Amino acid sequence: MKRERKKFDGVFKAKVVVEAIRGEKSVNEIASHYEIHPTQITQWKKKALSELPHRLSRNGEKRQEEKSELIDELYRQIGQLKVELDWVKKNLTGSVGERRGWIEPNHCRLSIARQCELVGLARSSWYYEPQGESDENLEYRRRIDEEYTRHPYYGVRRMTEGLRKEGDEVNPKRVGRRMRVMGLEAIYPKPRWSRGAVEPRKYPYLLGDLTVERSHQAWCTDITYIRLHRGFVYLLAVMDGFSRYVPSWRVSTSMDTGFCLEALNEALEGGRPEIFNSDQGGQFTSREFTGRLEEIGIRISRDGRGRVFDNIFIERLWRSVKYEEVYLKDYTRVSEWGESLRGYFRFYNEERLHQALEYRTPQMVYRIGHRLTA
Repeated sequence: MKRERKKFDGVFKAKVVVEAIRGEKSVNEIASHYEIHPTQITQWKKKALSELPHRLSRNGEKRQEEKSELIDELYRQIGQLKVELDWVKKNLTGSVGERRGWIEPNHCRLSIARQCELVGLARSSWYYEPQGESDENLEYRRRIDEEYTRHPYYGVRRMTEGLRKEGDEVNPKRVGRRMRVMGLEAIYPKPRWSRGAVEPRKYPYLLGDLTVERSHQAWCTDITYIRLHRGFVYLLAVMDGFSRYVPSWRVSTSMDTGFCLEALNEALEGGRPEIFNSDQGGQFTSREFTGRLEEIGIRISRDGRGRVFDNIFIERLWRSVKYEEVYLKDYTRVSEWGESLRGYFRFYNEERLHQALEYRTPQMVYRIGHRLTA
């Protein structure tokens, strides 16, 4: 028996074409809904777009009311979508990783392909799954991290020799790659170390001859590498230089500026320092970070290049965090590490006694707010 061929009128075709151009559903989803072949929709869409200018120019001809309304709507949708798409792409500044985070795979109206197009992201970048580190590399990172914490002045050569003495056949190139990924660098004055990072404005080091005598007089910040069972993250903390109190901290899987700004804004909710000191890292020299400090009148201070002792208090904080928390535990996920770290900083601020603070807690000294007396 011969199968009867389906026939579609112009109104039905125009309705399908409008949905296809809107891009809120994929061609396969539209085809399944209307029970037609995807190739048929593609052909209708191509024909409609090619004939649209000619049809719109025939203003003197009388057209049926329904067809006229659908074609006008089609033309308006094309123009509006092009304007919106051009504007979105022009103003996007996020990295590939950040744009991947914007995609909503279960969105009720926009397909993944359409969302990727709107944010200027290749669809393959959304589906790509980064390859994880091998167990061997993770073990090397763990041991390098521990050795660097004990001896921050060890460079690639001495770090390599240390691993070899433990029975590992490693070469300096491999150790150097691991240290670069972890953001570790031996502490010593480098050649031409007085040259600062490239930024629109240079900021001096303001803490050299300054005696910090009260809370909110000088804050400092830094980022360190924190290992997990199957990877690593970065930890940032903001510290009050007088009391050693940590008003805010953040953990991130990437070295972007966003999580630094979040920690800064949270710290500023509880007070405002006179001076804010940091190293010359790209996160702290960015326009967003320095602009936030300048707009509220905070003086910016910068460490000298390769001068770890310019920010010694927060370097001591990292040593405490690693020996008292990181090296004692082995977490598998960032969420678990975040919960544990929240508990540690609560202990550090409210319970841990500091000899330099006359065996008082940072929170206690932070609230007193002035120089201690015996």
